[in-house]
Amino acid sequence: MIRDDRLPRDAQSILELTARSMFDLFANASEGMMLVDRDARVVWINDQYRRFLPALGFEREADFVGHPVSSVVQNTQMHQVLATGKPILIDLLTNKAGTFVVSRIPLRDDAGEVIGVLGIVLFDHPETTLQPLISKFARLEQDLSDARRELASQRRTKYTFASFVGSSVAAREVKRQARRAAQSASPVLLLGETGTGKELLAHAIHAASPRAGRPFVSVNMAAVPDTLLEAEFFGVAPGAYTGADKKGRDGKFKLADGGTLFLDELGDMPMSVQVKLLRALQEGEIEPLGSNKLVHFDVRVVAATSRDLQQMVREGTFREDLYYRLNVLPIRVPPLRERQDDIALLIEALCEDIAARGGGAQLELNPDAQALLAAQPWRGNIRELRNVLEQLALRSDTHHIAGAQVGAVLQEAGLPALAPAAPVRAQPHAVAGDALRPLPEQIAELEHRAISQALVHTGGNRTAAAKLLGISRASLYDRLAAMGLVSECQTID
Repeated sequence: MIRDDRLPRDAQSILELTARSMFDLFANASEGMMLVDRDARVVWINDQYRRFLPALGFEREADFVGHPVSSVVQNTQMHQVLATGKPILIDLLTNKAGTFVVSRIPLRDDAGEVIGVLGIVLFDHPETTLQPLISKFARLEQDLSDARRELASQRRTKYTFASFVGSSVAAREVKRQARRAAQSASPVLLLGETGTGKELLAHAIHAASPRAGRPFVSVNMAAVPDTLLEAEFFGVAPGAYTGADKKGRDGKFKLADGGTLFLDELGDMPMSVQVKLLRALQEGEIEPLGSNKLVHFDVRVVAATSRDLQQMVREGTFREDLYYRLNVLPIRVPPLRERQDDIALLIEALCEDIAARGGGAQLELNPDAQALLAAQPWRGNIRELRNVLEQLALRSDTHHIAGAQVGAVLQEAGLPALAPAAPVRAQPHAVAGDALRPLPEQIAELEHRAISQALVHTGGNRTAAAKLLGISRASLYDRLAAMGLVSECQTID
C-alpha cells in the first residue's frame, strides 16, 4: 500500500487506487510477475508466470516459491535492484525458459527502505514482438559500423614509396633517406618547393613505419584559420564555449594517437600555436579547450614546408626551439628541374592516371612534345606538369599530342616555352669524374638513360620502346619495376 501523509485524503485515495490499477494492469497484460522479499527469496508468482515453471525445471510451485531467486532463475538481476534501490525498467533475460523482455521495480515501505522487488515479464518472444525495434537497432549498428570503416579508410595512407615515380640519382636518394626515416620514431621535416611530392612522401613514410596500421592524420596550417588552429590540434571539451559541440570534439593529436600526425605548410603556423605545440611535443600530453584535464597521446610527427625555416628563425617569425624539435631528420625533396631524367617517366605515369580518372584514352606525346616538356623549368614542379597534361587532355581532339599543341598550352598558361637544348657531345679524350664511380652504378644510370630516351622517342609507347631497345616488353617491365617505377601515379603534392 502506498501512503503519503503530505497529500489530502482524496488525493491519497486516488494514489492508492492508481497503484492497485497499475498492479492489476501489469498482472493481466504481462506474461508473468514475480515478487521477492528483502532476502531475495521468491514469495509470490502469478498465474501467468506458473507456465514457465516446467521449462525452468520445476514440477511444483512449492519447489520454486520460498527459495532464493538466484537458485531458481538463471541470470537474475534481482540482487542488484535490492542492493541499489534503482529499477531496471527494460532488460533482456535469457534462461532455460527462453529469452524475455523484463522489468524489475524496487518496493519500499513507509520509511523508504527497500523491502522487495517486483519482477515483470513484459514479452516472452522479443524476436517477434520487438522486431521493429530490433531491426531499427540493427540498422543503426550497421550505419555506425560503416561510418567507422569509412573513417578508418580516410585515416589510412594513400601512397607508398612506389608512388614516388623516379629512378634518377636525386629520386633514389630521397627514397633512401625516407625509408631510413620510416624506421625511426623521431620527427621528420620534409623541405622542398611546392609540388615536389612532400605529402606523398609523408604518407609513404607512415606506410613503411611500424605505425602503418594506426591512423595517419594531417593538418594543413594554411587551410585552417588561426583562431581555430588550437581547437583543431587539441580538441574541445563539451560546452567549452557558446556554439561548441555538447559532446566535445577530439583534436588531431587525439585522433592520431598511436599513429602519425602530418603537419603540412608548417611555416604558416602562428606564433601563439607554436608555443603550445612545442609544449605538447615535449610533454606528450594536451589539454583540450575548456578542460582542466590532461590527455596523453603517442604520435610520430612528420612536418613539411616550402618556406625557409632557418630564415624565419633569424627573423623571429618561427620559434628556434620548435625548429630544432622538428628538424631531427630533415629530408630535402628536390625540384623537378633537378630530376630531368625522371620527366619522361613522370609524363607517362601522370598520363595514365589522368586517363584512368577521366575515363578517356591515354595521351601519347610525340618525341618533340616530350622534349619540349622536358626543357621547361617547372616552377610548380610535378603539380604544374600535371596541370599542363590535364589541359592537353581536355583541349585535344586526339590523344596524339604534337609539340605545337604543347607550346600553345604553355604560352596560354604564361609559361616560357623553352626550346629543347642541343645534346652535349662528350670530348673523345676527356676523362669524366663519374668514371671513378662504381661500375654497377654507372651501368644502372646508363640503362635508365637508355630506357628514358627510348620512351621519349616512342612517345611513351612501351611496346615500341622495348622493340627499339632490342628487348622484350616483359623485360622492359622488369627493368622499370627494378628501378622503382610504377605504371600508376597518383596526384603529387
